[in-house]
Amino acid sequence: MAVSLYKKLPIELISVDSALVYQDMNIGTAKPSAEVLAEAPHALIDIIPPTDVYSASQFRSDALRLMADITARGKIPLLVGGTMLYFKALEEGLSQLPEADADVRQQIEQEALEVGWPAMHAKLALIDPESAARLQPNDVQRIERALEVFRITGRSMTSLHQATSGDTLPYRLLKIALVPSDRKVLHERIAVRFDQMLADGFIDEVKALVKKHPALTPDSTSMRCVGYRQALEYLAGVYDEAELRDRGIFATRQLAKRQLTWLRSMENIQQVDCLNTLMHEDVLNTVAAFIKGQ
Repeated sequence: MAVSLYKKLPIELISVDSALVYQDMNIGTAKPSAEVLAEAPHALIDIIPPTDVYSASQFRSDALRLMADITARGKIPLLVGGTMLYFKALEEGLSQLPEADADVRQQIEQEALEVGWPAMHAKLALIDPESAARLQPNDVQRIERALEVFRITGRSMTSLHQATSGDTLPYRLLKIALVPSDRKVLHERIAVRFDQMLADGFIDEVKALVKKHPALTPDSTSMRCVGYRQALEYLAGVYDEAELRDRGIFATRQLAKRQLTWLRSMENIQQVDCLNTLMHEDVLNTVAAFIKGQ
């Protein structure tokens, strides 16, 4: 959809995807091909190695700089992707979350070793029920961070997220969400997509990643992208390829569910049925009218 719009309107593309920032991670992230990127360049793709970390704060800074450059050239920025936290950070500003504290994190991890992460999730529910409701009991990274924030600040992550920096976004926004009208079709497409990734050599891609970047582990930020952690565990012999497929598809379905939950919470968003054969025409007309209205 974004590439189609790029060909017809005075726009430039900025990727809003926390997985596409990583170099050498192509198949598992469904990164646009080199041919597509040559035809319709996307900013913020392939900008860091998979051993680095890229934050919502960095994204906001980069996106604002790129948006200013694009508008200075007389074009219009089109931000495309599915990392909802990045969209939220860009539009609403950043919450005043503390930096990570190694000592506090070590205490939390030690507790988790003793009682398990589901029990830590239950502890989180007592101090921050909103965050706990968003997270699965096995979402170690986010449970740990939410507990860490509370222990450092004495305030829940939810309350700190609500106390944003107040930075306003100096742009008029048109927000379009491509949402399938039939959840069953979405699930079928997710399965087809994961099977295609495996057929395209996803396992070999992960092998090459580990060889090129020996420091990568299942806990590396880049390896938390859907599919990659499961592939690493498969390569370590934790389970066979059939279970890798099942786990990868399940993780992707969970991601899609979280994205849809984010979309439902966003204000002034126009939902378009991505199963509608007239989708491209409808979106093009909507965006063109928005641009003309400026």
